[in-house]
Amino acid sequence: MDLPTTKNAEAFGTVGAVRNSADARPPRAPIPEEPLVVIEPGGRWAALNLGDLWTYRELLYFLIWRDLKVRYKQAVFGMGWAVMQPLLLTLIFTVFLGQLARVPSDDLPYALFVNAGLVPWTYFSSAVVSSGNSLVGSSHLITKVYFPRVIIPAAAVGARLVDAAVAFVILAALMVYYGVAPTRNILLLPALAALLTLLAMGVGMWISALNVKYRDVGVVLPVLIQVWMFASPVVYPSSLVGKWMWLYSLNPLVGIIEGFRASLFGRPFDWPSLAFAAALTLVLLVSSLYVFRRMEKSFADLV
Repeated sequence: MDLPTTKNAEAFGTVGAVRNSADARPPRAPIPEEPLVVIEPGGRWAALNLGDLWTYRELLYFLIWRDLKVRYKQAVFGMGWAVMQPLLLTLIFTVFLGQLARVPSDDLPYALFVNAGLVPWTYFSSAVVSSGNSLVGSSHLITKVYFPRVIIPAAAVGARLVDAAVAFVILAALMVYYGVAPTRNILLLPALAALLTLLAMGVGMWISALNVKYRDVGVVLPVLIQVWMFASPVVYPSSLVGKWMWLYSLNPLVGIIEGFRASLFGRPFDWPSLAFAAALTLVLLVSSLYVFRRMEKSFADLV
């Protein structure tokens, strides 16, 4: 029998060292049959988990900033469109409704009256439309990474709030031009703005969740928004409704828009309409959160 040569012995020693080092490694943990953590929305009465909005607040800020950059990046007037849209509508309605049709304006200059209704309405309508289409337009995010989906419509509403703040500058300039000084009622304006934001959030979440499953919602949404505008006291005062005011006030925007005018021009508030608008906003917001949470599981498959 031939004895191993020196080269074969060295090779045998190297293989043995590799085997010894492999045997010295700790054994791998066995892979469990079931996953340790499953990320999915809860059941029928799932928790709202509103703390997730605070946890993912940086993502919310980023999506708001992205929405503003994409919308105004290559626009010639940029953020000026946030001012021009209600201003042009004010001019059109003033000529055709204020001058030709002689629509009453509660003893205020019609341009100031209609602009005070257009600023909150423009914000609400644009926020509802953008948030209603936000999930469908963010399919590349929904299908690739997990995060609370409610952040997407919330970011759409937050981005439009920046536009409303810019448009409010023109409204303040009109008040100065017509010599209308604010009163202490102006202190309620932030509360009314918050109520309008929550209403837009509630309606937007309902529409965005339904739009993922039924794309007809996105098609009919602009028509519904136009109908909603003329069913709200935007270009005319609610006093024209007369005896049907109790039915007219079922529209939550009636109390909110008239509340805006009351806070700006020192008029008395319609507290029953405001109370009903606040109650309905709360119901819409909570119900939309529950529906959104229940449908969230299927968004990635349907979008």
